[in-house]
Amino acid sequence: MPQQVQGVVAPGRNEPVRVETILIPDPGPGEAVVKIQACGVCHTDLHYKQGGINDDFPFLLGHEAAGIVESVGPDVTDVAPGDFVILNWRAVCGQCRACLRGRPWYCFATHNARRKMTLTDGRELSPALGIGAFAEKTLVAAGQCTKVDPAVAPEVAGLLGCGVMAGIGAAINTGEVGRGDSVAVIGCGGVGDAAIVGSRLAGAARIIAVDIDDRKLDTARRMGATHTVNSRTTDPVEAIRELTGGFGADVVIEAVGRPETYRQAFYARDLAGTVVLVGVPTPEMTLELPLLDVFGRGGALKSSWYGDCLPSRDFPMLIDLHQQGRIDLGAFVTETIGLGDVEKAFARMHEGDVLRSVVVL
Repeated sequence: MPQQVQGVVAPGRNEPVRVETILIPDPGPGEAVVKIQACGVCHTDLHYKQGGINDDFPFLLGHEAAGIVESVGPDVTDVAPGDFVILNWRAVCGQCRACLRGRPWYCFATHNARRKMTLTDGRELSPALGIGAFAEKTLVAAGQCTKVDPAVAPEVAGLLGCGVMAGIGAAINTGEVGRGDSVAVIGCGGVGDAAIVGSRLAGAARIIAVDIDDRKLDTARRMGATHTVNSRTTDPVEAIRELTGGFGADVVIEAVGRPETYRQAFYARDLAGTVVLVGVPTPEMTLELPLLDVFGRGGALKSSWYGDCLPSRDFPMLIDLHQQGRIDLGAFVTETIGLGDVEKAFARMHEGDVLRSVVVL
């Protein structure tokens, strides 16, 4: 029997979001219904609202979430009712060529729930990143649920569902930051700050934060940056080189997703250094670099999807580190809000004074 719950829906391109009654079906094979306890407000949700992902309106927004498994469908064995879980948007299949080669973080066949959540008039909802967690309950593939220690606060745990995991993973998994490395992070929003945390955790000796907003640079220092550069007033490439003996950083993490900042990252790395693109560009963006420079500087140019994470491996590990006091996930939570405050939270993103607004249910 379908359940009626409240959820935040984006009805059309650039229209204000609204709280509506939605219908959650019983879970089918391989599916789970999760009672949401907390969900972060991510830029990706704003992109959905703006039509920057696709035009499959109406969207049920929210994807950076934690909650309690309420019920499961047939053939579900990894989670059970009562489990505290973080939701992830890359449920690995276990059967594709990447999974079979032992690289499940590159899974080419991630899956979502097959049954559809709907509005009361029968219109099917498109859940953001296959999750749709700005709601009292949501339906997901059971593989999107990762069990973690229930002692951690939901508003903290849920952040690993997207932005914080993307940033930490960009440093540790994709960039392979090592002990004594120099790292530059361009763009100090939530993902960039998480990359700073990940770099510090990996043992980087010098972590250079770059942004155009001094408030964000102050936050980056609190997160572990050893040096800051305001690129509105200073050439960031030259500044990074000066701070690294004239050579450039071993790893440069671009957390903006724009051609001009990617070029800065490319030229701010040391010879044979690594550039990691974790900022998400828009479809019309293009990049031009001299091919000789790409060849002559060597090293690696990498993209980082979801921090190349494996949720079953990385989520419990990072929760453990948080509980040990080795990383402070709570530092990313700027404010907690209700379902009816999501539109205001989108507006706050542009003000530059919030890392994460988190919906608490």
